[in-house]
Amino acid sequence: MEVFNTIQGARSHFRALEGGVSVGFIPTMGALHAGHLSLVRRAADENSMVAVSIFINPTQFNDADDLKHYPRKLDTDISLLKTLKTDVLLAPDVNDMYPDEYRYRVSESRESRILEGLFRPGHFEGVLTVVLKLLNIVRPTRAYFGEKDWQQLKLIQGMAKALFLDTEIIACPTIREKDGLAISSRNKLLDRNERGRAAEFHHILSEKTAPEAKSAALAGAGFKVDYVEERQGRVLGAVRLGKVRLIDNERI
Repeated sequence: MEVFNTIQGARSHFRALEGGVSVGFIPTMGALHAGHLSLVRRAADENSMVAVSIFINPTQFNDADDLKHYPRKLDTDISLLKTLKTDVLLAPDVNDMYPDEYRYRVSESRESRILEGLFRPGHFEGVLTVVLKLLNIVRPTRAYFGEKDWQQLKLIQGMAKALFLDTEIIACPTIREKDGLAISSRNKLLDRNERGRAAEFHHILSEKTAPEAKSAALAGAGFKVDYVEERQGRVLGAVRLGKVRLIDNERI
């Protein structure tokens, strides 16, 4: 696996590829888990080369404490990627990714203002901006994103279409723990008691009841509910358990 810590090095590498080489790309913030690894495996099945990025993007955090405590496990992540025979890892620093100090950014004026966008102002500007930067660096044939972050996925697909990007945005099913909890890097921040209760989130979200009933059931189970809404044939929810915020969705 080739590791690039500079954008210039990565750009030179990808632009030197011979024609006909398809690149599957998975952008991540590290602390890799089974969900990420499933994306890597699918990319390997569908492309000649697999590239992964690890970059904890500060512009998508509206909570400085959340950014400070976000899991950082680069050495472990590199070992995992090597076992999957990943071809390229891009792990740039903040100054390299934002030489403009984030003066230039990507915004969406409608779907980014609801749900997560309402509770996390500026979050999706940070997400769309960094994803566009990464896609411009790697220029992949396909980029893979999990359906757990449904709103993010749909916004990235919309951006790719609106800005005429060549990369195909591939949606991949949510990977879950045996008890139904959607796998997330933030799950590691739950204490033992919270982790035992966390699976109720998906169980309640999957019940055939109205959003208002789901919200009431979640509150009764000890969650602080940010929202439960039905959109685009999905029920989407966000809750807080202790200091950890969880999101999930399920097809209606």
